[in-house]
Amino acid sequence: MKNFNHVKLSELNFDLESETTERGRVYKVPGGDLYPSITTVLSAYNKQAIYEWRQRVGEEVANKISAKASGRGTKLHNTVEKYLLNEMSDMKIQTMMPDIKEMFFDVRKVIDENIGDIYGIEQPLYSRKLRLAGRCDCIAEWGGELAIVDWKTASKTKDKSHIENYFMQASAYAEMFEEVTGKPINKIVIAIAVESEGTQLFVETKEKYLANLQKYIDKYYAV
Repeated sequence: MKNFNHVKLSELNFDLESETTERGRVYKVPGGDLYPSITTVLSAYNKQAIYEWRQRVGEEVANKISAKASGRGTKLHNTVEKYLLNEMSDMKIQTMMPDIKEMFFDVRKVIDENIGDIYGIEQPLYSRKLRLAGRCDCIAEWGGELAIVDWKTASKTKDKSHIENYFMQASAYAEMFEEVTGKPINKIVIAIAVESEGTQLFVETKEKYLANLQKYIDKYYAV
């Protein structure tokens, strides 16, 4: 089992308080300003498509599917986090539910092949320029280059054109990290563990998504 090296940056030695408002989650950043989470700002993405899907399958079925997806995502996310923090053991792996174990093994192959030094796990970040905040899944060297890495799960493979919100979210974290630390990040990685189908991997650069990200930010603050 791989052992990961964690690099501690003094600039990242902080936490952010959060609260849920009628418009979604907000974080209190140093100085007292309240900034919305990036997920809140991007919540309008695919909103119409989600509404139409819920109408098509019915509220009860939609709620069951959503609850299952949320539970699956949380369990895998927590498992990956423990692995990256060097807190995973063979005993813990053996006690996993079969579906989570299968997905974790697939994701672990991708992790072991690509991740080097780790700079943050569930790291709080913010940007005064973007007026955003949030917690980033993983900041690490990916193939030798510093990157934002986000873990997702899905019941079936995703079309890249339908998940631009994932890329915008990671791009926002890249901008926040650079603003806080002075270290630029251009690479963004989205790893999607798909049930019984392995891991989809998308490696991109943030520049492609910053313009659309700004449109969502402007829309949020225009209300």
